[in-house]
Parts: sequence; C-alpha cells; structure tokens
Amino acid sequence: MNHLLEVKDLEVKFGLRMGDLTAINGVSFTLDRSERLGLVGESGAGKSVTGFSIINLISKPGYISGGSVIFEGRDLTRLTDEGMRHIRGNLISMIFQDPMMTLNPVLTIGTQMVETLQAHMDISRKDAEGIALKKLRKVHIPSPEKRLKQYPHEFSGGMRQRIVIAIALLTDPALVIADEPSTALDVTIQAEIMDLLLELCESEGTGLILITHDLAVVSQVTQKIAVMYAGKIVEAGPTEDIIDNPLHPYTQGLIKALPDGRNPGTRLNQIPGVMPSLIDIPPGCAFHPRCMIRGDICRRESPALREIYGYRSMVACHMLDAAEKQAGANVAK
Repeated sequence: MNHLLEVKDLEVKFGLRMGDLTAINGVSFTLDRSERLGLVGESGAGKSVTGFSIINLISKPGYISGGSVIFEGRDLTRLTDEGMRHIRGNLISMIFQDPMMTLNPVLTIGTQMVETLQAHMDISRKDAEGIALKKLRKVHIPSPEKRLKQYPHEFSGGMRQRIVIAIALLTDPALVIADEPSTALDVTIQAEIMDLLLELCESEGTGLILITHDLAVVSQVTQKIAVMYAGKIVEAGPTEDIIDNPLHPYTQGLIKALPDGRNPGTRLNQIPGVMPSLIDIPPGCAFHPRCMIRGDICRRESPALREIYGYRSMVACHMLDAAEKQAGANVAK
C-alpha cells in the first residue's frame, strides 16, 4: 500500500560551536490519504521540528542529517529548493500557532489570499477571489465578500485562525500540518477550531498532522497518535488504544495530568522532573530520570520502538519488554 507520507528514520541536528546536537533521533511514521495523526509531547520533545522537517523549513544551524520523508512517492529531503517550493504551500500546507504571525497586518485578507493563489497557480485575480470566497465560506466566515476587504486586526483571534485555515486550504493540499493551531485561543474557540479541522479533513479528504501537547484535543480529532519525548517516538498507535490503555510510563503520566471533570477540586497529577535539554540528554532511555518503574538497563540502553504482543500500539520501554517476556514464560508453563 502506498502511503501519502512516510517518514523513515528521520534525524535532525543543529550545528553549534560545541558540536552537533541531535534534536530528532530516528523518528518514523506513516500517514495515509485523509488520515489524521497527532504528534504529542511536552515542549522540547521535537514535535514542531518534526513538522518543519517534513516541508524542509528547518532554520540554520539546523539541518536534516539522516532518514527520508517520502511524500506521494518523492523523497522531499532530496528535492531542490525549486522542487520544494512546488510542494510547500501547494501540496502540503502548514497552519501555525499564532495567526498574527502568519497574516500580514498591512494587507487585506483578500490581497493575501489572492497573492497566495497566484504564487502557486496561473490564475486571474477574479478567479482567485472566487476561490478565496469559497474557502472563507468553508471555514464558516460570515459575510465573506465584506471580510475580503478587511485587515487582520479587524478580526477576533478565532476568526483569524479560521482565515489562516482557509489560506492553508486554498490550493486543495493533500496534507495539512497544524502546529498547535488552537493554543492561543480560549477553550470554547479551541473546540470550534478542532471541530472545523475535523470537518474539513473529512469533507476534503485531506491528511492532517496535528502537533500539540494536549492529549484531550488529540483524542477528539485524530485516528492515531505518536507520543514524542526528547526527539524520539516512545509510543505510537490508534488514538483509542493509547487514550484508554497507555503503555509507556510517559504517556501514562501525560494522561494522568489531564484535569478530571468527575473529581473537581482534586490536585492535578504531574510527572516529576523536566524534559532534558538537547545538550544534556541522559544515556539509555531519555525518560529514565523521571520514570517510576525504571531498571538498571534503562540507564544503559536506549529501548527500540517495537510491537508488544497483544497490543496494536508500538512502545519503546525496557520494562514492558521484561513484562512481556514474563507473560510469555507464564503462557508456556
């Protein structure tokens, strides 16, 4: 089966005076057409760097040092700048966290949408405005004819993010990468934006990579999840399985840290310690200093991401390996 996107052993480094620092270390995942994947983890886990790597937008001194990004059969890491310009914004679009950083404050919404279309397509201004109006209606912007003539500061935060989504969809991309698209918004608007993304993906057949730290948001929108920690994927599988039965201690900690509406007033659980920096990633399993079930092997060897017998998820954890071996021994008896 041909995947829409296949990321294989992706490695990203940042060249500094002290030497190269590895930000992404052997990340692999696939995405099919119209499928929705959530990349989840704390700040510093490598989620956004992974998203930027897919469209080759890593800022120097960062660079892709290994692996491949196969999109519709082409390895994007091997394309020229001209080749990437055809892909970026045309076949793959990105939605950023802060719409005011995406939108030009001195240009009307209409001008920005028309210029985006004309940059990627041989199209007249009149036809471009027609497509822009259609996309504004798609994202439920009222009075779109009037809105085309307005400037970004004349819109609320939620409306600006809807416009950014409309711009991302102008060229009917096969894949949209959304980097924390609702973090700067209040909770009710967050829910509206997530519902909108889900609706558009289902109606347009667009693939989605949703980058977020919020497992609650991911559980409502995506079909599968990849949990990242210190530049690696530590657990990956169907969303329902990971939310209902997380296997990796880090994933368990993230889910336990979610507010529990059934017991208001109780203290939130938290994972002890902090995410390690790139210059101080511990040997062995990077999570072991914060892990409650770590063993000696966790300090020495980095666990591989692999399937666990009886589960659909893949997990990188030595302690689960040991538990599975024990279960196998018990079955053999």
